[in-house]
Amino acid sequence: MLPFQDFPFEIVLGSSSPRRKELLSALGFRFTVMNKDVDENYPLSIPRESVPEYLAHLKSMAFTDDELPRNYLLITADTMVVLDNKPFHKPKDRDQAIRTLYSLSGQTHKVITGLSLRTVDKQYTFSVESKVSFRVFNLEEIEYYVDTYRPYDKAGSYGIQEWIGYVGIASVEGSFYNVMGLPTQRLYQVLSEIYNHRELLK
Repeated sequence: MLPFQDFPFEIVLGSSSPRRKELLSALGFRFTVMNKDVDENYPLSIPRESVPEYLAHLKSMAFTDDELPRNYLLITADTMVVLDNKPFHKPKDRDQAIRTLYSLSGQTHKVITGLSLRTVDKQYTFSVESKVSFRVFNLEEIEYYVDTYRPYDKAGSYGIQEWIGYVGIASVEGSFYNVMGLPTQRLYQVLSEIYNHRELLK
């Protein structure tokens, strides 16, 4: 499938993330952006690995059926960093960002992105997991990164495509782009299946 040839739905990205917009555009799909603020609380009884899917679903359901014409395909996503079963979401402030990076320093953590694809008739959700290993950071490096890049809109308080990724990531197991917030290979595979068979969203 070539992404620009008679795709059966108008794609809508339900996210204001510049990284997700960049990655979806790089896949070759035309799309529009719609975004809603959502209270991202979740039941503590949910397994940590399932939270991104739960939140992606929650973000999707913030859009009413009236806002989704029949030919629309809405894509929503949520990314979470997990270390020793502890979730790290977007930091609230500088101190929390520094504490988060200090916790991740010298450790291997999981990055899980949940995705929801929804039409007025059906919804399909899935998640992709990557593992990221950081070398040990000193406090000066952490403060420099936080003060220079202000990663307050990023799960885990860092962007893999920024300075801290260049100097601090020892290895990535799984999708690199998943760590950026959109598992491009898996998403392209799912969109190809919709194009070729239309089974997922019948």
